[in-house]
Amino acid sequence: MTLSGPEAMRSLDDALRDIRREEDDIAKRLARSADILARIRQTEADFLRQLATIRLDPATQGEIAGDISRAEARARDMLKAHADTLGKAEADLRAADAAVAALAGERRKRLAEMEQLQGQLETLSRKAQADLAGNAAYAAARADAEDKADVAAEALRKTEQAETDRAEKGQPYLEDPLFAYLWARGYGTSAYKAGNLTRLLDDWVARLCDFHRMRPNFVMLNEIPLRLREHAERQASAAEGARKALEALEDAAVDAAGGGPARAALAAAESRIAAIDIEMVTLEDRRDEAANGQRELAQGADPAYAQAVAALAESLGREEVRTLLAQARLTRTTEDDTIVKQIDDARARAAEEEAESRDDRERLRVLAARRRELEDIQYEFKKARFDDPRSRFGEDRLVGDLLTDFLRGGITAASYWEQWRKSQNWQGGLDNFRDAPPASLPPRQGTGGGFAWPDSSFGGGAAGRSSGGGLRSGGTTGGFGSGWGRLPRAGGSGGSSSGGGFSRPRTGSSGSRKSGGFKTGGGF
Repeated sequence: MTLSGPEAMRSLDDALRDIRREEDDIAKRLARSADILARIRQTEADFLRQLATIRLDPATQGEIAGDISRAEARARDMLKAHADTLGKAEADLRAADAAVAALAGERRKRLAEMEQLQGQLETLSRKAQADLAGNAAYAAARADAEDKADVAAEALRKTEQAETDRAEKGQPYLEDPLFAYLWARGYGTSAYKAGNLTRLLDDWVARLCDFHRMRPNFVMLNEIPLRLREHAERQASAAEGARKALEALEDAAVDAAGGGPARAALAAAESRIAAIDIEMVTLEDRRDEAANGQRELAQGADPAYAQAVAALAESLGREEVRTLLAQARLTRTTEDDTIVKQIDDARARAAEEEAESRDDRERLRVLAARRRELEDIQYEFKKARFDDPRSRFGEDRLVGDLLTDFLRGGITAASYWEQWRKSQNWQGGLDNFRDAPPASLPPRQGTGGGFAWPDSSFGGGAAGRSSGGGLRSGGTTGGFGSGWGRLPRAGGSGGSSSGGGFSRPRTGSSGSRKSGGFKTGGGF
């Protein structure tokens, strides 16, 4: 089953929402666990006071009971203050979640507007084609754009070949330690500086490695790619100018057909989406900071609270208390045995609670890392404009089995993103001069309401050129207007390199991207 860009985006939104919800649930469970542990300690303190009353003389009894009571009172006060602080942190997190959800909702509405406007413009573009069919200026502009795209593509191909040759043929030179030494020192150039003795020795080394014969060849090997790269950039700039001139004619034709308002509305929708994406990064980072604050409080990271709980635990584990319990275990009175059993039960419950809390803390740590990775992927997804209504994905497992594998740590974030990139294509083909090498893909921004000509016009059809800079290969054949709207450069190449690097800026905490094995709940 094929996925549209907005459908895929909603699936990523849902996955992030479920992860955040599970993070929140676990943080609340940790907070409850900390509260339960504190209350178990208080119960244990009550039992120990009862045992001291039975077995100890009044003086010793008062000393132990007083120490425990003071620690218990302090822990009780800190527990209340901690609960108030945690409540505020949870309120901050709820507010951050609401802000993220509201912005995501607005973004979905804007995408729906884009889809509607693209449909309107597709209809109008069919009329515009008829108007341009016999337009000599348009035919000339199209031919010029195609020719310059071909030249730019060929220049880029030659540049890449020269750069490959430089890497391959230059390796033997650099592997010669004598040649590499003299080259690094700038020997034979005006940059070379050395004393008389060093010059004498370097001259001898140059004769040994035949440096004077080898150097011109190595210089040429390095110089050719640089010159070709400059030439390729000039040709790419010329092709870009020709493309813009052609687009101006296309825009004018669509405007004449009544598409001006729709193009302006589309530009406004795209501009707002670009602004939303910038704002979303800030809100997500703010939400991350709020979640970190809640998580730390839930885990008892408040120093005063942790110190109070530790003092109570220390009072319950002091030498006199251990001796009291040991003596009570040696006797066989019903009253002693009952209290000792209650103390043992309380400590067993505390141990179980602490074990569960350790598991929850580890789960929360991995969930946070996975959520940050999914935010990185979503950022690249938006940057590549894969959420555009014309974007299509042929692999529906991306929001099924593959998403589950990623969330469980079966595949890395880079691998998962690569699957998205490989599966993506554009409905109705891609405007020829919108295609460009992957590295040139700019961040999402308003396009000014431009549009792409369909397959039967310039920029469409199956007779594509290489992705080096001209027409995109593999485009589908269709009528005028199929795939309205100029699509992002780089097509399915996405916004990051094939190595899977992520470019999302982070103003808050930066999480580890190491893979971990875990199962998430929340519907994954």
